[in-house]
Amino acid sequence: MIKRIPVLVLMASALVYASCRKEGFLAATSTTNLTEQTIFADSSRTVGFLANIYSNTGLSASLSRFSYNYVVCGGLEAACDEAEPSHAFSTPATQFATGTVNAGIIGEEPYKTCYSNIRAVNVLIKNLPNAPLKPAYKTQMVAEARFLRAWYYAMLVQHYGGVPLVGDTLLTYDKPIQAKRNTYAECMDYILSECDAAAAILPTAQTGLNYGRASKGACLALKARVLLYAASPLFNGTTLPADAGPGGGVSVDPALVGYATFDMNRWKLAKDAAQAVIALGVYSLNTVNNYQTSLPGYGFQGLFPLRVNTEYIFELMRPTGNSDLENICLPPSRGSNGTGSFPYQGLVDAFPMKNGKPITDPTSGYNPADPYKDRDPRLGYSIIRDQTVLLVRTGNGQTNGSAPVNIFVGNYNGILTGQDAVHQGTITGYYNNKMLDPAAIAATLSFASNRVMPLIRYAEVLLNYAEAANEYEGPTGNVYAAVEAVRQRAGLDPYQLPTGLTQAEMRTRIQNERRIELAYEGHRFWDVRRWKIAPQTESIQSMGMEVNRNGGAVTYKPFNVTKHNFRPAMYLWPFPLSETGKSPELVQNPGY
Repeated sequence: MIKRIPVLVLMASALVYASCRKEGFLAATSTTNLTEQTIFADSSRTVGFLANIYSNTGLSASLSRFSYNYVVCGGLEAACDEAEPSHAFSTPATQFATGTVNAGIIGEEPYKTCYSNIRAVNVLIKNLPNAPLKPAYKTQMVAEARFLRAWYYAMLVQHYGGVPLVGDTLLTYDKPIQAKRNTYAECMDYILSECDAAAAILPTAQTGLNYGRASKGACLALKARVLLYAASPLFNGTTLPADAGPGGGVSVDPALVGYATFDMNRWKLAKDAAQAVIALGVYSLNTVNNYQTSLPGYGFQGLFPLRVNTEYIFELMRPTGNSDLENICLPPSRGSNGTGSFPYQGLVDAFPMKNGKPITDPTSGYNPADPYKDRDPRLGYSIIRDQTVLLVRTGNGQTNGSAPVNIFVGNYNGILTGQDAVHQGTITGYYNNKMLDPAAIAATLSFASNRVMPLIRYAEVLLNYAEAANEYEGPTGNVYAAVEAVRQRAGLDPYQLPTGLTQAEMRTRIQNERRIELAYEGHRFWDVRRWKIAPQTESIQSMGMEVNRNGGAVTYKPFNVTKHNFRPAMYLWPFPLSETGKSPELVQNPGY
C-alpha cells in the first residue's frame, strides 16, 4: 500500500488561523510562539503551513459530510431530503430542513473558514520566495496554493453567489477592510483563471509520496464542476432576486447572485470541461474490492475503503487506521456514538431494481411486501436496513464474526426489539452504510480503515459530462455511454438505459443517478438548488420505515418523520449578521 504524503501529517505543527483583534472577514493570522518569519525560515514548517490549508478542503460547510468534528447530528445530507439529523436540537441542518434558517442564527462557517484559508494562501505566496526550498518545489507549492485558493472561492460562491475577491492582497486591521461583493461572473472568471494557471504547472496526477496533493486533474475537475453549476438554471439567467425578495431590506442586483441573462453556450463550456478530465486518460471507475469480487457492484463498495485508487481525483486525507465514519454511522450494537444521520425512505425508494427499472415501473418486479429484494446493489452498500449483516465486536474491540442488525419491532427468532431498533437506535428505520469499511468497527484501532474521503471522483465527472452534454445537445450516444458506465459498475443487469429517451427523460435519469451514486457525499443539497427543483424535493413530509416481525411474519409500515419546508431565499445561504453588521457594503442575499 502506498503511504500518503507526509506533509499532511504535519498539520499539528502548522499555524492556527484565528482573529488577532476581532473575529470575522479575513481574520489576521495568529500563531502560538511562531511568526511568519520563523515559519518560512524552516522548510518543514513551510510545508506544514501548506498542509494546514489542505486540511479544511472537506469543510464545504459547517454541514459538510466530512465535518462531523465541527457539527454533529448530520452533514449536508441532513439538511435536504437524504437523511434525518440524529438530534432534535437546532443545528444548521435542521434550520435548512425546516426552513427556519436566517441571517441571525446561521453560523460564521463556511465564510470565516474559507477566507481564513484564502488569506493563508496569500501569506504562503508572499513568503515562499524566502523559504529554504528548491525552486522547482516552490513553483509546485505556489500552483497547489492557487488551486486551493480557487477551491475555497468555489466553496464560497456555491454558498453565497458573488463574494468579495481579494486577489493576492493581505488585508490587515490597521486599514479599513472593504467587503464589497464582486459579481458572480467576476468570481467565476477568477476561479477558472486560477484553475488554469495551476493546471499548467501541476502533474496530471499525483502518485507515490505526493498522492493527496493537488494535480492538473483536480484543477480540471474543479473547473468542470463550477462550470456545470454556472450553466444550471439557478445561476444561468437567474431570477433569484425576484423569487426571494429583497436582501436585508434592499433590492439585490441579479449580477451578484448569478448571470443575469441565459446563455446556452455555458452548457457547452461545462461539457467541454468535463470532457477534458475524461481525455486525460488517467482516471477510471474503480473495479477493485479487497473483500469480495463475487457480488454485483463490488467495485462501488470496494472503492471507498481503498486509500489509493483510480477514481479519486481530489480527496480529503485522513490518518491511516481511522474509524471516523464507523464511529458516527454504525448501529449502537456496533459501538457507534450515534452522532451521524439516518437515511430517509425517499432515498431508499430512489434506488431502482437490479434490472435498472425504477420501483414505480409496473414492470420492474418491485414487491412492497419484500421491498429490498432484487434492488440496485448500491442500496445495500449505501444503507443499513433490518437484517443487514455486519461485523460484531466484543468488549475488547475485537470482532466476533458477523450477525444481522435487528431494526425490527416485535419478536424474530427469539430476539425481541432491541437497541438498534427503529424508534430506538434509528429515527428512520435505517443507518448509513455509505463509505463505511466492511472490515472496520467503531472505536477501535485493531479493526480500522485506511480510507480517505472523496472530494471529487471520476463518477461525478462522468455524470457532470452527461448532464451538460444532454442539456446542450440532447441524449447523444456519448451521454448514454457516460451514464451507462456508472450503472454498469454499480452492478445493474441490464445496465443499459432505454433507447429513444427524450432530453427531459434523460435529464430525469441523470438527476436520479446523481442522487443514488453520490448519496451522502454532499451533492444532493446543492443539486436540487441549482436545478431549481428544491420546492418539490425539499417541501416534503419525510418518511421512515418500521419493520414489524412476529415469528416468520413480517410487515412494512411507512411512518412520518419530519416535515420539511423550503422557501426561495434558501437557494443561497445568508451572510452572517456578524459580517453584514460590520461591513455595510456586503449586500445581503435575496430574501434574508
